[in-house]
Amino acid sequence: MSDIDIDLNDDQPTKRNFFKNPLKANDESFAVQEPVEPQAPLRQVRLHLTHVDPWSVAKGAFVLGVTIAGVLLVAITVLWVLLSAAGVFEAVTSLWSDASGSTGSGISILSLGRLLGLTMVISAIEIVLLTVLSTLFATLYNLSVGFTGGIEYTFIDRG
Repeated sequence: MSDIDIDLNDDQPTKRNFFKNPLKANDESFAVQEPVEPQAPLRQVRLHLTHVDPWSVAKGAFVLGVTIAGVLLVAITVLWVLLSAAGVFEAVTSLWSDASGSTGSGISILSLGRLLGLTMVISAIEIVLLTVLSTLFATLYNLSVGFTGGIEYTFIDRG
């Protein structure tokens, strides 16, 4: 192999002289190389995903939806506490009362209780939609496998 050839199996190509000028090559680059012993062939396994159990997909999607809802509730609570500690809600409330001209203090729309209630409603809708749509897509995938042949995965043993 000359200096300008690139070995695709080389794990450290930047430490070689691949970008050397071929017009200024010295005599050592054309020296006869030792024969390389052949490598064992790579073992490959091809698997086709031809069936997805809709009940397993529904359970997995439900757990994923509950996890997302929990993360959303914690994130909303932390964000509200940080904004409240920074005084953002008081500034927005005073700006609104100055702009509207009313001096009465009504129920704050930005209270933690209302925000968490709205987050819970949105999370419940998200859990139901994620579970139902994932189950529907799993069923549609099972119906379409007859036409498409499924998804093919190729695993290669390089060890």
